[in-house]
Formats: sequence, structure tokens, C-alpha cells
Amino acid sequence: MASKPRTVEEIFKDYRARRIAIIRALTRDIDELYGLCDPGKENLCLYGHPNEAWEVTLPSEEVPPELPEPALGINFARDDVSRKDWLSLVAVHSDSWLLSVAFYLGTRLSHNERKRLFGLINALPTIFQVVTSNKKIKDKFTMNSGNKSWGSTEIHTRGNENVDIICGSCSEKYNKNEFWIGCDICEWWYHGKCVMMTPIKAETLKHYKCPSCCLRRGRP
Repeated sequence: MASKPRTVEEIFKDYRARRIAIIRALTRDIDELYGLCDPGKENLCLYGHPNEAWEVTLPSEEVPPELPEPALGINFARDDVSRKDWLSLVAVHSDSWLLSVAFYLGTRLSHNERKRLFGLINALPTIFQVVTSNKKIKDKFTMNSGNKSWGSTEIHTRGNENVDIICGSCSEKYNKNEFWIGCDICEWWYHGKCVMMTPIKAETLKHYKCPSCCLRRGRP
């Protein structure tokens, strides 16, 4: 880390970026994560980074490490419990790790600043809540039309059931007053503003591919 976040806003921004990375690992990228967590390998950890990337790797050799470390050995339990229970367990430990990192970075904050930082963090759903409640969009929604975008005047329900959906970029819940668009490849939904998409531009598209799926085309 070149320079550690110092202010409440900087630390919260760091927290959110790491949280987004881990949520992606435990939801959209779960097959990739599951494959990397080979029980035959060493004591692996799941890291979320400030650039919103996630990584499965060995813990730091530096003692003490620059930051608190995630739970060690998440790969060892992979085949001992159901996939659902394994994901829930990793999610709980990831929540604990994110909090420990945030308050490690906030050691020098005042009492009121720490209180404000916790308030910002507590306003977001935990990773455990996201992982145990989030499902693929196609299993939760029926579309009002063939255009895979939602405007401010539409109501999105399945029968009489209200549905929560989380942005694949910022992890915030759906708000009917904002424009959203769904990816036709990974089937995740996004704030238009998070993926630089407008309602007018969306109307010209037959299919929409999110930035993450566009990047995947270049992978070997």
C-alpha cells in the first residue's frame, strides 16, 4: 500500500472497494474462486484489494504484516462442508477481516470519527447477508419487455413479492429512482452511472455486455 488511508472518507472508500471485490469473488466469480481454493494447496487466504480486485494467495511473509490478514486456510474446508455452507463461512470471516482492516487503518481517528466510520460501514449489508440472500437475476425477476433496462417509473416484483437487487459494481441496493441495466452475459444488474450507461444509449443496444465481461474476452 503506497499511502495508507487516513480520513474517515478515505478509510470507508478503501473498505467499500475491498468489500466489492470479495462480494464478486463469492457471487459472480464463485466458480473461479472455488477452483482456486484447492484443498491440496497451502494455507490460502481470500484478499479484497482497494482497486476492487480479489485474490486467493498465501498470507504475507512479513511479520507483523502491513495489514491484518484474512482467515487462513479457507481452501481446507472446501470439500468438508456443502458449497453453500462453505461460502457462508468464508463470507463471515471476510466480514470480520474487512472490519479489522478498517479499524486498523482508523487507529488514529478520534472517538467521534470512529463512530462515524462504523456508521458508514453499518449502513451497508454485510457480505454474509449478500451471499446468503443474493440469487441470479434470471431466477428472481420477470421482465416487463425485451429491453433489459429499468427506468424510474417501473416496479420490479415477482408476483406480489418485493425483490432486492444489488449493483454488480458498487453493491448498493436497487433504487426505483435510478436507471439500471442488466448484462446479457453474466446476468448481473448495474446502476447506469456505475457503468457509464444512459437510458438513451441503452435503447440503441440489442445486447448489453458489462465492463467485467468485456475484459474477460481478453483472458486466455
